[in-house]
Amino acid sequence: MTLEDRYGLPLSTSSHEAASAYREGVDLMLAGWTGTAEALERAIATDPDFALAHIARARVHAFYQQGDLARAKAAVARELVARRGTERERSHVETLALAIEGRLPEAIAAMREHIASWPRDALALSLPLGAFGLFAFSGMADHDRARHELCERVARHYGEDWWFLTMSGWAMTENGEVARGRGVTERGFNLRRANAHAAHAVLHAMFEDGSIEEADRLVDDWIPSYDRAGILHGHIRWHQALGALEHGDATRALSIYADALQPSVTQAPPLNVVTDSASLLWRLSAYGHAVPAPLWREADAAAQKLFPKSGLPFADVHLALFAAATQNREALAARLAVIEQRLADGKLPAGPVVPAICRALLAFADEDYAACVQTLAPVLAEVVRIGGSHAQRELIEDTYIVALMRCGGLPRARALLDARLHRRPSLRDTRWQAAAG
Repeated sequence: MTLEDRYGLPLSTSSHEAASAYREGVDLMLAGWTGTAEALERAIATDPDFALAHIARARVHAFYQQGDLARAKAAVARELVARRGTERERSHVETLALAIEGRLPEAIAAMREHIASWPRDALALSLPLGAFGLFAFSGMADHDRARHELCERVARHYGEDWWFLTMSGWAMTENGEVARGRGVTERGFNLRRANAHAAHAVLHAMFEDGSIEEADRLVDDWIPSYDRAGILHGHIRWHQALGALEHGDATRALSIYADALQPSVTQAPPLNVVTDSASLLWRLSAYGHAVPAPLWREADAAAQKLFPKSGLPFADVHLALFAAATQNREALAARLAVIEQRLADGKLPAGPVVPAICRALLAFADEDYAACVQTLAPVLAEVVRIGGSHAQRELIEDTYIVALMRCGGLPRARALLDARLHRRPSLRDTRWQAAAG
């Protein structure tokens, strides 16, 4: 009898144990749950020639920026699937391998072709979804819409599948259909509560509709069930810290930082370590709260080790936050030189918005608020190109609004705040609006 994955797709292994471990590992990966790597290692140990287990394990290595291990596992998977694999499995391995190797345009093209033939291949479909997915980091200005449209095209193949409801609901939320997205995501969450991606997606919907107190209760009630080693543990607490800042509670935000986000305590993947710490500390400072200098120095040192070279625009922007806050002009200049060269060579899909943000952040830290406004204003509509989520990118608009208020641009600040408050209630924006007169 042919063995299958949870979505009914045949697996090229004769081992029931390997197939079972693979199914478990993929489900844990799709849920952002601990035990993923261990389950996939069991599948590999039981059937060393099982290519799909190798490429799935490579994907987990890639999450944690273990590039050499990820590429080595991908190479093994390619070799194995060529010897023993179906057409679907060969396409699956190649699609994931291209993503692991950072070949984004090729990976996106391969994913589209693969999903057209095998729409229920959830692991391949997961590649473009999420705030750190292929679409988000492609430089596309319409990646929110692209995710939503992709999910709509394949929805009939998934029905009430907990993973698909989670991701399609999040795509709806990010594309502006907040009420619908929240409802769909909550259906997925109710089907599988041990699902960090669902908890995270619900928190995004609550952020967008202003349900800050409800989001805080959700984290308090749910987080004890999620191991601190979980891939999204720190980031979910980051959302809770944002809620604290809505109430102007810097003490609680800093307490959450010390407990779950500080580089010395978090077990998050490198990109989350850098982006969550930088963005929370920057928000605290920009909102007028004191941030102890040692926190900046520790987090900056960790970030420089994790991302010593310019590469991913989303990471570069957050490294610029550290450089601006610590006045590390030399580090920022070196990073900007590489970014500008990539832009000149046509190798920066996100475009001129990346160096513009970096320069604006330095101007803000220098208290040259007029320069910050002048630099950011022409590219505000392009900030989406750096990737991430609305909640993450809002930091840039927040910086712009605060700069406007500090350099006399009150009418423009009020207009932006009015637009945001029409989209969702916000205690912070209401306070800023009052301050802007």
